[in-house]
Parts: sequence; C-alpha cells; structure tokens
Amino acid sequence: MGGAVSAGEDNDELIDNLKEAQYIRTELVEQAFRAIDRADYYLEEFKENAYKDLAWKHGNIHLSAPCIYSEVMEALDLQPGLSFLNLGSGTGYLSSMVGLILGDMVKQKRIFFLSRFDFCEPSFVTGNCLEISPDCSQYDRVYCGAGVQKEHEEYMKNLLKVGGILVMPLEEKLTKITRTGPSAWETKKILAVSFAPLVQPCHSESGKSRLVQLPPLAVRSLQDLARIAIRGTIKKIIHQEALSKSGNGLKNTPRFKRRRVRRRQMETIVFLDKEVFASRISNPSDDNSCEDLEEERREEDKTSLEAKPDPPVNFLRQKVLSLPLPDPLKYYLLYYREK
Repeated sequence: MGGAVSAGEDNDELIDNLKEAQYIRTELVEQAFRAIDRADYYLEEFKENAYKDLAWKHGNIHLSAPCIYSEVMEALDLQPGLSFLNLGSGTGYLSSMVGLILGDMVKQKRIFFLSRFDFCEPSFVTGNCLEISPDCSQYDRVYCGAGVQKEHEEYMKNLLKVGGILVMPLEEKLTKITRTGPSAWETKKILAVSFAPLVQPCHSESGKSRLVQLPPLAVRSLQDLARIAIRGTIKKIIHQEALSKSGNGLKNTPRFKRRRVRRRQMETIVFLDKEVFASRISNPSDDNSCEDLEEERREEDKTSLEAKPDPPVNFLRQKVLSLPLPDPLKYYLLYYREK
C-alpha cells in the first residue's frame, strides 16, 4: 500500500509531500512526523527506501506506508494525557510519534530534546490481541495494525472508553469508530487499504484460550503532574522565543543537493552524396571536464559542510538552570525517571 505521494530526499521532504497531498492536516501531527525520522526504523541496507510512500516488509519487520500512518494519526485525534493501545506495534514507528503527543514532547527540530519523563513510555505485552482479558482497562485511543474481520468488530469496540476512538482496517477499509455512549457508536470509512489479517487464537490442549493481561492504567501522582505542568510552561516559552526569531520553527531549512551533470560523447553520422561519413564529436566542454569535475567536487564538499546540522541543544535544561531558583528545585525540574 502507499505510493500516494512522491518520494522525498529526506524526512522533511516526505512530510512536505504528505502535507501537500492533505494526508497531514494538523500542526500536532506534522510536528510528530518531523520529530521522528522514518529512516531510523529501517535496516541499514534498506534506508534508501525510507522516504518513499510505500510499505516495507523484511522478515518479521513491517512498516505501513507513510500516507497510511498519517491518516491513522489524524483520525485518532490525539491529545496529551490520553491512554493508547496499539495492537501490533511493529517497529515502534507509530508508537514513537503517538508517545510524543501523549507526553506533550513535540517541538521543532532545532530545539528538539528528548526527556524520558515527558515522553509517554510504552509497555509491551506479548500475546494474541483477540485473547485480551475481559477485565482489562478500557482505552481512550486504540489502533489495530492488522486486518480485522467483521466478526471481531464488537470485540474491538469494547476496548474503548466512552468518548474513545478506534482506528482499524475493517473489511479492506481503514475505519474510524467513535464510542459516543455505552452502546452507541459512530463509524466512518477513511480509505481503502490492504492489510494482512489478524492471526486467529490458538487454543491450548484443554480447549481454553490463554488470556492476555494488559498492564493497569496508572494515575500520575500530584508531584509528577506538577513537574509536567512547570516544564510544559517553560517549553512553551522556549518555543515562542524560537518562533519569534525564525518566524517558522517547524522544520530546518531544506538542504539542496547539487545535481551532477554527466557529460557524454555524441556520435554523429553524416550522409553526403550517398556516402556515409561517421565521426565522433566530443562535447565542447570535455576539454575542461577534469577541471569542472574537480570544481564540482569542491563545491559539493563545501555545501555538505555548510549543511551539516548543529548538534541538538537541550534548551529546557539551559532555561531551567538560568532561573533564579534554589539548586535543589532546578534539579527536581530536570529529573527524569531511571529504569
């Protein structure tokens, strides 16, 4: 699936193409896509395909096309603090972008920094998603990354809280289902898709299914919430300062690559009075081809040095350390959880 937009030279160009084609429509989703480089989720030998709008599969590794992920992200209507269940998390590409939004950590690339505390850290559970224990918690947002048959639709719906949103491939259509009440639903078909179907449960010898226990949804402490609120205020100030300086803080200035011109010899055949004269005529600039190639190489080296991005700066840390606060409070605000 995919191929809806042109391939990009880098992650920013891919996102530009998705925006132009209206697959990315909101600023929050755009920021999440720009913050997570798709190539980081590819094996090294396949990275040249990372910015194509195509699905990729290698063994057990699978990524859907960028246009599919962007439609999923837009349909989920993500907000900081929501609970999210990803059935079939794959490489973690989608979960990483969702985690940035849920943890309120999406910022422009030039001031991007990653704090483990604010990022919504995932928990992983192995098992068949059709065998989730019926007494598990319900979620604000649910996504299923495999094809769901009609007989499993009600099962998937029951994973949602009232007001929650479920996005899944249902009968070859990417479908958005909103739970508007205990027994009320709104369904919207987004676009035609082709996903591998869910793996059916394998029952044990006793004939009973092996229930999958999901981790309980923990409520943050007042201390954690206070820290998040303070850091969030500081980050907004940093973001506003950066925007006032640059005018557009969503992405880096595009890097233009010099296109190498290959000089070819031209073979010319002349017909003169029934006789054929063949001669090889060189390109007029071939005499200086070595000098031109050397000049091009020097210019490309210079361009690559100028385009090399600056190392990321932790602006939040700098801002906190400059505040007129006692040192213990500064360290408290910079605290992150240890595993």
